[in-house]
Amino acid sequence: MPQLNLFGKGRTLRYAITFTCELGFIFFGYDQGVMSGLVTNKNFVEVVGYPDASMEGIMLSIYNLGCFTGCVLNFLFGDYFGRRRAIWISMLWIMIGATLQTTTFSLSQLMVGRFITGVGTGIESSTVPLYQAELCEAPKRGRLVCSETTFLGVGLVISALFDYGMVHIDSPLGWRLPVSCQLIFGLIVSVMVFGLPESPRYLFRRGRHDEAVKVLCDVYNAGEDDEIVVRERQGILQALRLEQVGNEYSWRKVFKKDGVQTGKRVLLAFGVQFMNQLGGINLVVYYMPSVLEKSVGVSQQMAILLSSLINCMYLLGSFVPTLLADKLGRRKPMIWGSLGCGVSMMTVSILLSFKDSSIGQSAAVASVAFFFTFMLIYGMSMAPVPWCYVPEILPLHARAKGTAIAISCNWICNFFIVMITPTLVSRLQWKAYLIFMCLNLSFVPLLYFFYPETANLTLEEIDLLYAEPGTSARVVADRFQKQMKETKQGIMESKIAEDKMCVVMQEEVKDYEFQLPVTAPTLP
Repeated sequence: MPQLNLFGKGRTLRYAITFTCELGFIFFGYDQGVMSGLVTNKNFVEVVGYPDASMEGIMLSIYNLGCFTGCVLNFLFGDYFGRRRAIWISMLWIMIGATLQTTTFSLSQLMVGRFITGVGTGIESSTVPLYQAELCEAPKRGRLVCSETTFLGVGLVISALFDYGMVHIDSPLGWRLPVSCQLIFGLIVSVMVFGLPESPRYLFRRGRHDEAVKVLCDVYNAGEDDEIVVRERQGILQALRLEQVGNEYSWRKVFKKDGVQTGKRVLLAFGVQFMNQLGGINLVVYYMPSVLEKSVGVSQQMAILLSSLINCMYLLGSFVPTLLADKLGRRKPMIWGSLGCGVSMMTVSILLSFKDSSIGQSAAVASVAFFFTFMLIYGMSMAPVPWCYVPEILPLHARAKGTAIAISCNWICNFFIVMITPTLVSRLQWKAYLIFMCLNLSFVPLLYFFYPETANLTLEEIDLLYAEPGTSARVVADRFQKQMKETKQGIMESKIAEDKMCVVMQEEVKDYEFQLPVTAPTLP
């Protein structure tokens, strides 16, 4: 795939990389949110044949099944195509699916279109965070990757407000126009990809060292001998030697127990995406208007407006990790966020349990406030951090396949929750929220005991967390974080400096040995 010189070098190129990744996540959020306001649109419901609760769940969740399929395809072929081509291919799938959805005249056509769009989103969502993480410096990686979920929130808000604006239009245009706008994002990203470089880490692993060095030089606008390029190159090559990758890493080896504990790290990535989806977010994103109408008793217009404002809380909360992710770290936001989301769901459940009492209506209205707190806390913690954590925790040789496995967990959980939620809420009512409360609270000890801190470590330094047999990666990470604060120097920099010192000392020893006399002097 040719690279065109559209964005030059240095800062302009880095901005273009970030903007393209952010735009991909704006689409991601827009596509997830746009259907929530349409399921109550009379013209839309008429076209798809007035689906019941079960069919509505299938109609929406088939998109997530498509996303899962996209992750599987990326798992199988992502390393072959590379990061840039994978993103471009994902946009092609998305534009085909969006076209089918826009021209829908039956439920079956809509479902096929949503599935195809989902395939593209699955490829995109398992490639973009990986691509961004591999093309930025460690001190900025947390902010940049977490900012992607901020723009996911932008997409959610745009779709919610668009749906609210269209609710007054009593014609097919009221739902076809919001759906067709998916094409705009796909077209822009597919064009911009031609001006972006391939990931240097991907190129090094494929043995294309000259191309990789050129990319590093272009991204940092530096020469081959500049310190930042030399440091990045040495770090990547040292990680590759540590991981002992000689040939293409096959899927059968992804769960292998090797020198850098690849299997364990893939499971950690899988687990953090499981937590990202099972806390109740899909209930809020996909079904908030329906829940507000049925459980709280507000009108359709008020339900869509409140849903839009709740999505705004996600966007507001996501600014915290975007600005402070590298200061706050990864573990603490996820632990406290899971606790806060669990308490919010518990409070919603308690308030809705008064439905048949004299204070039922007042309690139901009060419960809306805790949907706001849930979305705010989720946006600050369990929404952005897992997307950053997945490409960080995985070793280079398994990063593409491991990311695809982790994101596939995200989408299969998403599919499951979206499919069962209408039936779950209609039958269990307030008790349904207790399930999400228990799940959120169970995440707290898992995060505390099993997930090491990765903030401010380079992707190559994270391998060193797992290079000490018999010592927990969490303990090693705490030691590394303390060492970096004390020395004001990266772990890999220290090790490279130590290696250079060892080489110098060895050379000095050789010189000294060379100067020694062949025979010892005789004593008088």
